[in-house]
Parts: sequence; structure tokens; C-alpha cells
Amino acid sequence: MTARKTATCLLAALAAAGLAGCQRETATGPTEVSGRLFVFNYRVAQAHYMITLRRTGALPDPAVAIATFENPRGGEPLVTRSKIFPFWETIVLESPPVQCIVKDRPYAVEIRIVDGRDTLLQSIETTATSTVDQTVLTAKPLVAGPGYAINPDILRTDGTVDYAPTSDCPGKDEAHEELLQKQ
Repeated sequence: MTARKTATCLLAALAAAGLAGCQRETATGPTEVSGRLFVFNYRVAQAHYMITLRRTGALPDPAVAIATFENPRGGEPLVTRSKIFPFWETIVLESPPVQCIVKDRPYAVEIRIVDGRDTLLQSIETTATSTVDQTVLTAKPLVAGPGYAINPDILRTDGTVDYAPTSDCPGKDEAHEELLQKQ
């Protein structure tokens, strides 16, 4: 009977630990992360980070969110500075366009909420992971003009669509091999 109780307790502890890992990140401060993803805009052939924060407390006016996004291409991180308006309940932070996104790889994002004097109110560290890689985008915008006509520049001479927007991504071959080994 003791072995059965021990096994049951161990199983319950493992289940609780597993559920704890599924919870959203929470941070102490006036905001918390409510969403994080990559947006692939096929119409303009661009991708960017989108992080959303939910307001959980009061923020001074003015307040600013400074977001630092890991650059998937490598090199210096991408930094944005966004004013937070007093009536916003949800704060949306977007990066400039990015290239070389690799599927299932977590990319670091750091968010600093500051007041009008750049005094730190909150610091959040999180990651964004894409379920697809950059190869889903066309090399050039999908459509041209106001009528959404297909852009002739994305068609190869044989009539197929060019889905190779970037071929010079650092670590592209290593990341591809790593994904193949996981499958």
C-alpha cells in the first residue's frame, strides 16, 4: 500500500510541475505579457515580432515601452520605443521587419517600461517562437497595386512562385539540419 501511495504522490507532483510550466509568464509591475508571436505579412513579404502586454496596474503619463528584440539575422538587437497612452488596456509592441526567422527557435525579447524621465518602472524578459520559418514568404510582395493583382516579379520564368526571400541567413544550414534531426 505504501508503494502505491508513493507512486500516486510522485505522479501528482509530476502533473503539477507539468501544469506549472504551461502557465503564462507573470511579472510584478503594471503590465504582464499576454501574447507573443511572429506576424508574417504575405501581402508585403515582411515578418515582424508582435508582443502584447496587458495592463495590470496604474502607469504614469507619460510612460514608454522600450522593446529590445533579438535580430534573427544576427548582429545588433532591434530596439523600439513606443509611447503608452493612458487609456490603453492592451499594449502592442512590434519590431521593425526581420529576416532569417527559424521555426521552433526561441528569440529573446526584453521590455522596459519607463516613465517620462526614463525611470525604470518594470523590466520583462521573454521569448517569441515561430511555428514556421521565413521560407513561407515570397521573395517580393505578393500583390502589386490597389487592386491586389499578383505581383509579376514573384513569378519565376517557369510560372512558379519564388518562395526564397533570403538565402544568406547566418546558421541557415545548421538550423535546418537541427530541425531535421528533431523530426
